[in-house]
Amino acid sequence: MRIIAKRTLREFWQRDPANLDCKSALEIWHSIVAQADWKTPADIKAQFRHASFLTGNRVVFNIMGNKYRLVVKINYPCGVVYIRFIGTHDQYDQINAESI
Repeated sequence: MRIIAKRTLREFWQRDPANLDCKSALEIWHSIVAQADWKTPADIKAQFRHASFLTGNRVVFNIMGNKYRLVVKINYPCGVVYIRFIGTHDQYDQINAESI
């Protein structure tokens, strides 16, 4: 899968030293997804069993045991994953993940 954009992840862990603990987990997630070839939500569930699916091809990934949340939008036919949000669980609770 092509991921747009890793820069969003990097800026998240660089912006606040408190978020630096998720750097390796996000890099591992990025590496796994970059090598994936997801055609359906079932393909994602096979790799990330705790992923949650929302309307509009959005997927929520739990990072570091749900301390952080990563919301992406996926264009399955083109093989593109768009990062829409990365934040703490509390920050996630403040957004509408289906429209962000």
